[in-house]
Amino acid sequence: MRLSRDKVNKLAHVITDAVADMDQVDFIEDRNTIRLEVRKILEELLMQEARIDQAARQKIESQKRTILEGSQEWDILYRKYYNEEVKKLGL
Repeated sequence: MRLSRDKVNKLAHVITDAVADMDQVDFIEDRNTIRLEVRKILEELLMQEARIDQAARQKIESQKRTILEGSQEWDILYRKYYNEEVKKLGL
């Protein structure tokens, strides 16, 4: 899923604020450092998701016959191949 830089930053703020509000959590680093690390992790996860998506799409495109995106067959294959890629990565 593509997210704009602003949306990733917003998510990082929301996550950091939520963690900061937990009584069980004390930050060792300043809040901005934590937010930047959260943003970095989110960006890595989104890049990984994009690679999984691309691999699933390539598997569908490599079929002998053309399968139209949006068709029921395409959706079923996409979910199957997407899940296979996720399992390969151990996620």
